[in-house]
Amino acid sequence: MSEILVLIKGGGDLGTGVAYRLRRAGMQVVVTELAQPTVIRRAVSLAEAVYEGEVVVEGLHGRLVPDAGTARLALAAGLVPVLVDPRVDITTELRPRAVVDARMAKRNLGTRLDEAQVVVGLGPGFMVGRDVHAVIETARGHYLGRVHLSGEAAPNTGIPGSVGGESARRILRAPTDGVFQAFKRIGDPVAGGEVVAQVGDRPIETRLSGVLRGILRDGLTVQRGMKVGDIDPRGVRDYCFTISDKALAVGGGVLEAILCLLSAR
Repeated sequence: MSEILVLIKGGGDLGTGVAYRLRRAGMQVVVTELAQPTVIRRAVSLAEAVYEGEVVVEGLHGRLVPDAGTARLALAAGLVPVLVDPRVDITTELRPRAVVDARMAKRNLGTRLDEAQVVVGLGPGFMVGRDVHAVIETARGHYLGRVHLSGEAAPNTGIPGSVGGESARRILRAPTDGVFQAFKRIGDPVAGGEVVAQVGDRPIETRLSGVLRGILRDGLTVQRGMKVGDIDPRGVRDYCFTISDKALAVGGGVLEAILCLLSAR
């Protein structure tokens, strides 16, 4: 298993759940990211290494590295290298056996079948046989984490999945274009109607009570309607700092897909 190198495009909470499952199984993992990731669940995202240099999520240790050479050194040390590489050029140097597109863009941003022996896409936007070798279902519900070896995932409905019985109301969105600033930290309790952040001089109020499960990093420029925060109505602070059931289910699906497809080649 240690000879299997997997490159994951996107180090958000789902990509990190995938990395966690693969590393637990003994595979080597590299993550690529944007120069300014806009992840919400920052406490459980390897993407935070872009800003912090290093990050640890449930024992999974990610480190920002500049190139393929230092990525190999980080891998040898048991770390997950995180590279700022929006075009994923590092693929040609590292030659991973599997590539996973975990960017959750709801469309294919350029992932190709010939990038590796096994190419996996998360969620809608990918067609098996055209873009990838397998698609993992990301929609909450009965089929979450299922491996599709034909066809595609369920289409994006635009409606957030239910957590603690709440869907759209748990999501915080930017009221206008501008620079984001938070007044609360991840894990803080919040009450319905409380101002927890602002964009420019426009406040962002919660629509329900719970704990702040995720919130955008201060100083980033956002657009009106962009997701900037997430309230967990269950009110359990520990859930904010541990990988979610959804991310673990999706990660398990990726592990299954890689092993299934590599064994068939």
